[in-house]
Amino acid sequence: MPSIARAAIPLVLLLAACGGGAEVPEETGPSAVLVNPAMIAVVDSIRLESGPVVSGTLVAERVAQLRPQVNGAVLALYVREGDAVRAGQPLAVIDTLVLADQARSAHLAARSAELAAETAERNLRRSEELQRAGAIALRDLENARDGLAQAEAMREDARARLAAARKQLANATVRAPFAGVVSEVPVSVGDVVSMTGAAPIAVVVDPATLELEGTVPAASLVDVRRGASVEFAVPSQPGTRIQGTIARINPAVDPATGQVRVYVRVPNADRALAAGLFAEGRISVEARRVLAVPLTAVDAGATPPSLRRVKGGIVEEVAVTFGLRDELAERVEVSGGIAAGDTVLTGGALGTPLGASVRVTRADN
Repeated sequence: MPSIARAAIPLVLLLAACGGGAEVPEETGPSAVLVNPAMIAVVDSIRLESGPVVSGTLVAERVAQLRPQVNGAVLALYVREGDAVRAGQPLAVIDTLVLADQARSAHLAARSAELAAETAERNLRRSEELQRAGAIALRDLENARDGLAQAEAMREDARARLAAARKQLANATVRAPFAGVVSEVPVSVGDVVSMTGAAPIAVVVDPATLELEGTVPAASLVDVRRGASVEFAVPSQPGTRIQGTIARINPAVDPATGQVRVYVRVPNADRALAAGLFAEGRISVEARRVLAVPLTAVDAGATPPSLRRVKGGIVEEVAVTFGLRDELAERVEVSGGIAAGDTVLTGGALGTPLGASVRVTRADN
């Protein structure tokens, strides 16, 4: 607690003066109650915030599970877990021997169909000239027209087959759909994969933007809106404070928990955070600078709740008004009957009798 050192100053009979060989004076009155330094605090002016607390797990906003688009054996793998990739970068190749043969056959068939269509077109032009000269019957001209239509249809079909074969051949190379980091490569070279298989070839995530999938009580929905600012901390990274904004709000309340799921967008350009981390934060509703004490300084057993101040080394009860409550900072606003710099008891020291003389023990005792 940052104010512990300051809290010991105004107390009387706290610690004997050091230096010069001075002796600790004997108590002339009742024995002082020993108080641990961790159980005192100084009233201070700090910034408090209030709002619904939200907690949950960080997940990547964009995740691509790249499943095979063709059947075959994995011929090559170009990446490993943790590798950074750019959009369109090849990650793996599935055996293309059969697909390449199919593409060549489709190409030959398409070329043959093109030639047949060109021949049918020339036949039609010649038939039209002969029919105008009266050299052939109208029926022969109609046959030429039908032949061209059939040849053109076969040409379009061959073109479509060629495009499909080329697409299948291209699908044999698995590429990153966006820039990111490879998080999983669950296959090895030689593994046989299929389009109906459940396992992906690789998983790519975009760590530049994460989402906090959290929940808030349904009663707090009035304070939750899209675009609202959220400040949160990651327990595994002490001291880290991160800003995000609410991107989406689930419109349904979980009947079992009474909670509503919210999604907080978290910029992560420096990649300081990782998907899977637990985070806890607060949706900012109100913030201001106030006089505050730790929540553990509130004597909830008193009616109304009050503080126990140490003044002149003696414990006294102080009636105050409590205001803004910051659950994350574990502080509460106080006003009336209290001033900045006042020393108050906290935690187990709240049981110290009113009017008792107190003495703070050394921190190393």
